[in-house]
Amino acid sequence: MTSNKRANDEVDDQTTGEVLGAEQPDPSGTVKDPDDWVTGDEPATGAQKSYLDTLAREAGETIPADGLTKAQASEHIDRLQGDTNTQAG
Repeated sequence: MTSNKRANDEVDDQTTGEVLGAEQPDPSGTVKDPDDWVTGDEPATGAQKSYLDTLAREAGETIPADGLTKAQASEHIDRLQGDTNTQAG
């Protein structure tokens, strides 16, 4: 049985330096505009709809879910996150 520290060290040796959830965004510019996504016009995912529903309720908005695409959901989420961060701060 490998200790957690040793297991973590082994994982660290295999990483490429990319970190998800870091305090600062990735400076490599890998974030794409939702309009440029290859899958942007596919239907929004269940997770997107659920999170968007939560944000919209907090903001007192309603957003039609019919025909909502991944890109549109992402844009609404970005906008509402900005709105809720402004209200909370």
